[in-house]
Amino acid sequence: MEKSKSGVRFLVFDVESVADGRLVSRIRFPEESLDDITAVARYRAELLAKHQSDFIPYTFQIPIAVVIAKVADDFRLVDLVSLDEPQHRPHVLTDFFWRGWERYGRPTWVSFNGRTFDMPLMELAAFRFGVSLRAWSGGSGYEAPRNRYNAKAHLDLCDVLTNFGASRFNGGLNLAASLLGKPGKMDVHGYMVQDLHQQGAVAEISNYCRCDVLDTYFVFLRTQVLLGNLPLDEEQRIVGETKAWLEERRTEQPAYATYLGRWGDWENPWKEASPSP
Repeated sequence: MEKSKSGVRFLVFDVESVADGRLVSRIRFPEESLDDITAVARYRAELLAKHQSDFIPYTFQIPIAVVIAKVADDFRLVDLVSLDEPQHRPHVLTDFFWRGWERYGRPTWVSFNGRTFDMPLMELAAFRFGVSLRAWSGGSGYEAPRNRYNAKAHLDLCDVLTNFGASRFNGGLNLAASLLGKPGKMDVHGYMVQDLHQQGAVAEISNYCRCDVLDTYFVFLRTQVLLGNLPLDEEQRIVGETKAWLEERRTEQPAYATYLGRWGDWENPWKEASPSP
């Protein structure tokens, strides 16, 4: 495995986004002059009636929270940051996301199902805001970072667990994290983000994103065990160190306190239960 000059080898990330009401109004209801909130509500209602889900396609969305965990060559957590906090400006988030990747020596992006949503969302945001992705798009064939099968550039953990979509991973990140005893989804869920944003609850969205990144990080560690890159006992040591890291920062970051409040340690599934007295 190549070492990064920055000391950061992986960037574990998650993106939260909301629909751009002006774009929805212009594209979906061009003759009706709907305000942003009404246009989004109307589109969600149409989607729900047709698909039993009101999730608006990423092509109509903009990022409003991006959290990144910086991870070293030895898989240990270096830092965890929410970009452009507390402003969370979409154009700044987009620039920080892509320029940060270059600044840290182009580490491997790590996501859970990010190849189908988070990454195309951030690429489209770069298109919208005029951010150059020359480094991300460069190269040729399978060596190009943007190529979907280039795991050195972007490791999608869902791809690993489904052999690039050969099966469907029912339960998603919530299930994968729960298998390891970690919180998974707590008080906030993805479908709530649009409404929370309209209520001005940006900090809550950012904290939700932080917890998703922590879940993704622990799933990433176990994936490395699965792939033979990390011994199980070493993974467990890193998990313990990360818990201590979170404990040290729980008073300054409410999301960590929330996460630790639902913390669970992984239980060996083959370990026999103690006999009843």
